Amino acid sequence: MDSEALLKRLEWTVIRRLDGLLQGDYRTLWRGAGLDLADLREYQHHDDVRHIDWNVTARLQQPYVRQFTEDRELGAWFLVDLSASVDFGSDAQSKRGVAAEFVAVLARLLTRHGNRVGALLYGSEVDTVIPARGGRTHVLNLLQRMHARPEQSAPGATKLRELLIAGERIVKRRSTVFVVSDFISAPGWEAALAQLSRRHEVTAVRLLDPLEMDLPDIGLLTLRDAETGEHLLVDTHDRGFRERFRAAAKRREEALLRGLARAGVDTLELATDDDLMDAILRFADLRKQRSRLANWSGTAGRAGVPAHLVAAGGVTR
Repeated sequence: MDSEALLKRLEWTVIRRLDGLLQGDYRTLWRGAGLDLADLREYQHHDDVRHIDWNVTARLQQPYVRQFTEDRELGAWFLVDLSASVDFGSDAQSKRGVAAEFVAVLARLLTRHGNRVGALLYGSEVDTVIPARGGRTHVLNLLQRMHARPEQSAPGATKLRELLIAGERIVKRRSTVFVVSDFISAPGWEAALAQLSRRHEVTAVRLLDPLEMDLPDIGLLTLRDAETGEHLLVDTHDRGFRERFRAAAKRREEALLRGLARAGVDTLELATDDDLMDAILRFADLRKQRSRLANWSGTAGRAGVPAHLVAAGGVTR
């Protein structure tokens, strides 16, 4: 499917419906702290405690909060991993296809409201930078650049760290950043992701396929490592092998989730058999719930609610 046909299909099946269901909340959902510091003032009742400047408060011995000037325009960047492992898909849809649909939906949703989007594309290196612009034509150009890229022929282990470092270097203005990857990578990306999240609001969009987590009993099967090109013949009738595969996949999953948690980023998981709109709405609901919980926590702390009651509500200060 070409880029125009893909975008038209998504505009009718996903984007218009999402635009209505989010009802303008997309700015708070995808923006986070995308604000410029304007001034400081004394803390007042009902101020958000997350805006307290603790350094100034310590010096002046009185609480001060930061005041921000909100940019009217939201800048969003997609850091897209298109390395060899992303071409995998056990059914009709590949992880690359899921990545293209996600970028199309979010980029068009944002540009429909006058915002700008840009992208960095990674294959075996960061070889494409698409500057942030607005409009439907720009979204089509971004999709065409993604579709025009040939599949990677096992160039070696993905170095996701390079993509993240490039993002930190190129994206100068505070922005919303989506890191779209399966996170099958050489070690070392966690620190780079944490560094990127210190300046930008970062969401890790993790691509996965069900077959990467659990092998079915289908007899002899040739597995190919997309990163190295190595082939391995396995017998999936062997229950012990399937259990070892499942256990190894679980260990990788747990290590990945720990790395994302340490980096302090939100994670949206997109499987090749997922409904894209449902996945985005679930993520949006979680973000809103967390925001309400954080605000309630701050209010509870100022109102002198006992610590054990705050803890019982699942809130940490």
